[in-house]
Amino acid sequence: VQLEESGGGSVQPGGSLRLSCVASGYTSKTYCMGWFRQVPGKEREGVAMFNSDGRTQYADSVKGRFTISKDDSKNTLSLQMNSLEPEDTGTYSCAAVLQESGLPDCTAVAGRVAPDYAMDYWGKGTLVTVSS
Repeated sequence: VQLEESGGGSVQPGGSLRLSCVASGYTSKTYCMGWFRQVPGKEREGVAMFNSDGRTQYADSVKGRFTISKDDSKNTLSLQMNSLEPEDTGTYSCAAVLQESGLPDCTAVAGRVAPDYAMDYWGKGTLVTVSS
């Protein structure tokens, strides 16, 4: 499975961006997917997660401002980010973990530190800068 992000850029506080992650190399298996953020000098954290059963979970810092969605027909995971704040600056990566019988449930990663082994597949990331 390969994941490729796009949509990052620079925006002023209060602005919006939409990130996309296109997946390729999929099989018929199911995955839990999500968006992660890393700021230099800090550990990577889960921002928004999308479980294979449609449940979503968000870090408290982005609730009400970010929306995660998935389009299976296009193999695309998206993150709509509104009311952006300077604290949202970072490299955003999408990732996927293979599930069997609905496990692991990656929604628990939202708002928590996410080491490499938390997910099976990672994209390279796209940079988001929020600054006036």
